[in-house]
Amino acid sequence: MTSVLVIEDDDRIRLALLLALEDEGYDAHGAATAEEGLRAQRRDPADYVLVDLMLPGLDGFECIRHLRRDDDVPIVVVSARDDTHDIVAALEAGADDYVVKPVAIKELTARLRALRRRARAVVPAVAEPVLVLTFGDLEVSPEAGEVRRAGHRVPVTRTEFRLLCELAEHAGRVLSRQQLLQRVWGYDTGDERLVDVHVGRLRQKIEPDPANPEHLVTLRGLGYKLQR
Repeated sequence: MTSVLVIEDDDRIRLALLLALEDEGYDAHGAATAEEGLRAQRRDPADYVLVDLMLPGLDGFECIRHLRRDDDVPIVVVSARDDTHDIVAALEAGADDYVVKPVAIKELTARLRALRRRARAVVPAVAEPVLVLTFGDLEVSPEAGEVRRAGHRVPVTRTEFRLLCELAEHAGRVLSRQQLLQRVWGYDTGDERLVDVHVGRLRQKIEPDPANPEHLVTLRGLGYKLQR
């Protein structure tokens, strides 16, 4: 059974989420603080983690950073804060998605299913790469689940890797933010800031000068493309 850890300090909201997730067939357990949640995840790793931002002690942003240091578990922020700065900061900290309260459980579980499909899509299918897509000193191996720059492995999250593969497999072609949301996140509609933030994070990892990208470029008003 798929497991979900809910890190939420409001007892009523945490219980409501746990009950709703259990009704949807998930093995759900909760934590009232970031520290408690981090201990729980280290002790018995969940398949997904939901994190509120306004937590006592260690806040949600730091909680996400700590989680991301330990593993690549899919992280969804569930917060009442809908300011662009908070959303961008959470994604930059390492979250994969952001849902604003009040939460519609059907929407939340749809997001979890989309994350699961993406996680499966980046599991290496063979021991050795069959295909390597090259962009200067950047190498993307979709089947091996690897990214290398100048021969050195580049650590990327599942979402970053899926985004990079989508762009690499359509090299030289402009993909709109909406197309990327559909192909990478599995959403028919959604917040395009998800795409922008993940592109920015990728540039920090794969571009020699992220402020003046050579490969992952923006076509103003159109979208993004990966070029050789």
